[in-house]
Amino acid sequence: MAPQNLKVLTDNTSHRSRGHGSTTSRQKQRDQNIHHVEVYLSRPAYLLSAPPTGRPSSKVAGADTTTRCGRSEFSVRQWEAYTTDALVELLETIIEDYREKEDGQGVVLIGHSMGASLAALLASPRPPPRTQLHDHVAGLIAVCPTSGLLSQKQIMVLTALLWVPEIIFNLWRAWDKRGGSQSASVRRFVGADADPEAKRLQDLYNNQAITSVWRRMAWGCLPTHVKGVAKGGLPSKETWEKLNVPVFLVGGEDDRVTPPQEIAKIRDFLQEVKTTPDTISPGTSVLADSAAPVDINAAASKIDALTSLGQGEENTRESADQKPVHRTQVAEPEEGADDPVTPTEQAASLPSLSLHRKKVVRSIIMGKPATHALLYTPSTARILAGLISDFMVVHITGRLDLGWQLQYLSRDGKWDVKNLQKWQAVEPVSEPIGGIFRAIKTLREVDEDHSPSEFVKKWGGVIKDVIDISHDNPVYNPQGLEKGGIHYHKFPTVSKVPPTDAEIKGFIELVDKVRDEQKERAKRENWGEEYYIGVHCHYGFNRTGFFLVCYLVERCGYTPEAAIEHFAQSRPKGIKHAHFKDRLYVRYSGLRSEAIAEH
Repeated sequence: MAPQNLKVLTDNTSHRSRGHGSTTSRQKQRDQNIHHVEVYLSRPAYLLSAPPTGRPSSKVAGADTTTRCGRSEFSVRQWEAYTTDALVELLETIIEDYREKEDGQGVVLIGHSMGASLAALLASPRPPPRTQLHDHVAGLIAVCPTSGLLSQKQIMVLTALLWVPEIIFNLWRAWDKRGGSQSASVRRFVGADADPEAKRLQDLYNNQAITSVWRRMAWGCLPTHVKGVAKGGLPSKETWEKLNVPVFLVGGEDDRVTPPQEIAKIRDFLQEVKTTPDTISPGTSVLADSAAPVDINAAASKIDALTSLGQGEENTRESADQKPVHRTQVAEPEEGADDPVTPTEQAASLPSLSLHRKKVVRSIIMGKPATHALLYTPSTARILAGLISDFMVVHITGRLDLGWQLQYLSRDGKWDVKNLQKWQAVEPVSEPIGGIFRAIKTLREVDEDHSPSEFVKKWGGVIKDVIDISHDNPVYNPQGLEKGGIHYHKFPTVSKVPPTDAEIKGFIELVDKVRDEQKERAKRENWGEEYYIGVHCHYGFNRTGFFLVCYLVERCGYTPEAAIEHFAQSRPKGIKHAHFKDRLYVRYSGLRSEAIAEH
């Protein structure tokens, strides 16, 4: 039985052509070419999302369930509603209702922690099949997953905890949460040295956790052991090894909840090699801590005392709110578990699309300070987003590349009325950036305020060079700058797509050369102390910001975070494309793409 208090919010939206009330046939064809839904499975809720990397004409649905940290009302109290099978059935129903089955729409599953286990079950064929969803899963990304291998000792610990009266359990939780964002309950997930925002979020999630829900979820995840053989519970080897889709496994080096050893076990399952021994790292508990509002490891040494409180069924349950855990039979161990966006500068080609991609297994362990909270910790979230994007583009379909989508779906002319008004509203020149640059918007020969002649009058005293990184020929005559003493340099790049390593290297070398030349010119022409290099794409935000951040990091000693923030302060709103920021964080994270590149 699945929980009945599910809230599903849908927004039926479609892109409409300007001046018309219906979608054009050309646009429908464009929309058909982006043919995937992404499904995010995690606590506190399950988020089903299509745009911006799914079909633009699809629905956007958010499903709020009574999970560990959810904000739903706790109205479904039947324990059977919280078993793994019930949750998978619920998710399958939602996705199939949401997925455009008549068009054969594919699904990309992205799961965190227990959500990764649920995603594996959804992607794996299960007898008897309720739907054909698993045939339309195009890929699976598992973040901080668990292999499902619980030892019988761990199951005994959890079983004993579930016999503890809820009032005692809540007192234990209150003790564990002492100190708020500095409490043991927070440090267990994000680490003692996490930044304040990560600690604040974790403290918020912990306080939203409902003990009654956690107890039911924990009970529903436990397998039944009969003669040493586990039945039910979280998916293990037999589920993972059946997956026949591209799979990306991501773990955190400092994850105490689902330690990085879990990645190695799952990878062994997927590659059909002999699995690693069923060992649990000292001080960790894969299932327990991944959902627990208390430290299960600390509980193990106190089980005897706690279970002594529950001698007799009347003392171990609170009427209908608690249920005995007779279903888990533990056998004796056997020997042997609406801002300006640059209009498209060139037509985008159409990447191939196939629902049945070849099986690929890639994995990566993000280094310190990556913990179980890497999904929402500011220092790791952007890096994770970039890695996931890379994997989907390389191994699922290039149509999931946000840069490609922005190019392909663009219907605006660069200088139509709307974009001209946007361009006119943008500040022409930024504040100084790193003492080297000024970010500017492209000039227009016919503009009264931002033409080459006007630019020379206003800025020729301090901006001595202009690097034009737009793709097309400029809509102004560069000779107008040269005549005013401003040197012009063309370095063409494509809009909406993060610059390549080769382009970054070329830009940095060009700036180095220009700076050396400026030093000589400054002496020869007797300049003042203040002089800059102007850089522009179309509006002077995304590509311009990307290149300037790279230069500040690689030549001026900035951290990526400091460089991005400095650019945003000097050019308000800063880099607007999220995938540009993700690419910057990945580039300077020390995590290159060996784990997701083609071999």
